[in-house]
Amino acid sequence: MKLFNSILSASALAMFAAPAFAQQEVIWWDFLSGGDGVRMQKLIDGFNSEHPDIQITGTTLEWGVPFYTKARTSAAVGEGPDVMTYHLSRAPLGIEEGVLSPITDEDLANAGLSTSDFFPAAIDAATSDGTLYAVPFDIHALVLYYNKSMLEGTPYLDADGNLTGIESLDEMNTALQTLKDNGVQTPVTYQTGGDGGLWRVFYTLLSQQGGEFIVGGEVLPGDNADKAATAIATMKDWQERGFTPEQAEYEASVALFSSGESAFQLNGVWEVPTFTDAAANGTLGFDWGAVEIPPLMGQEATWADSHAFAIPNEGDDTISGEKRAAVMTVIGWMEKNAIGWADAGHIPAYLPVAESDEYKAMEPNATYASLANNAAFDPQSTLTGVASPTYDAALNIIGPAVHGYFEPEEAVQQIKDDLTAAMQ
Repeated sequence: MKLFNSILSASALAMFAAPAFAQQEVIWWDFLSGGDGVRMQKLIDGFNSEHPDIQITGTTLEWGVPFYTKARTSAAVGEGPDVMTYHLSRAPLGIEEGVLSPITDEDLANAGLSTSDFFPAAIDAATSDGTLYAVPFDIHALVLYYNKSMLEGTPYLDADGNLTGIESLDEMNTALQTLKDNGVQTPVTYQTGGDGGLWRVFYTLLSQQGGEFIVGGEVLPGDNADKAATAIATMKDWQERGFTPEQAEYEASVALFSSGESAFQLNGVWEVPTFTDAAANGTLGFDWGAVEIPPLMGQEATWADSHAFAIPNEGDDTISGEKRAAVMTVIGWMEKNAIGWADAGHIPAYLPVAESDEYKAMEPNATYASLANNAAFDPQSTLTGVASPTYDAALNIIGPAVHGYFEPEEAVQQIKDDLTAAMQ
């Protein structure tokens, strides 16, 4: 009897010592490095510390083609993660390949979310045929950075140090020529020697004319071809007048601005931490700001994409039950704590955070946040998006045209021919 009581007591103690819940492990993949990676890891750690019943196990993979190739192959054999980051510009291809699991209203309810909580442009980019396939986390877009110190004494800086007097292409060109005449070697910098920079600037200039790249499965139909040629001609003109750098790779294009050699930079919001940190540690050497790109071609529009959260399929199935509910709990928490992501320069896609006093106090983020209402996402096509055939066309066709190897109209025709053939 004494032995039995001892065993019983030990069993009771074990019951009280054991967790009162079945812990769910959520396998997470992302492609976030540098400052983005640091911020996301901090969010993951924050979630894990608050949720002993759900723990994220994260893995960071290489950005671009390697990530999306692994996501596709792992989903096909059922060995992928439970949740992953995904560019919304890649969603059409992910849907066609059967990689992405639909996000239902029940899923959103489990996360404490609804589609009305987000900027409409981001939700539209995440939706196909009325079905949601990802939950937008941010809107990241092209912005215009400017060197306040270099613009002092010009008509382009107001009394408060804000950019002014540039609301059209003519005004932009006049400002760039003024800087050139005053000895600025490269007045405006962007990645002229790489696919991403070329595509983003081209697509912004096209969208500001009301142009569409793909309509009804056709590449640059009707007067969209003329608008595309105008966009390329504008970039070519900047190059010929010495306003932009010659074949600058990404790092070099950023360095031209950070070193004080360029007064303007066309680049993504993700470089905000670079300049913020450099200013804080005293290595930048000038005051700076960032604004939504002015309507150079007549309309407010700027290239944009979103990091989003997606649930991959597992072969012919998808996760369900308690595991799926746990994943949505993760997504909901990330959205509601997105202020920790916003200081990477991104605009939170979740409206309660984007409209919060805390976000409105962030600069220059709050200044350019208006672009979320003018975000021009890539067309919903398997040909577009990160590391897509359109990026190849930007590097191999738009780039040479910008640098004078053939005329804009010839470039447009080659783009139409190449991408139309790729659709077959």
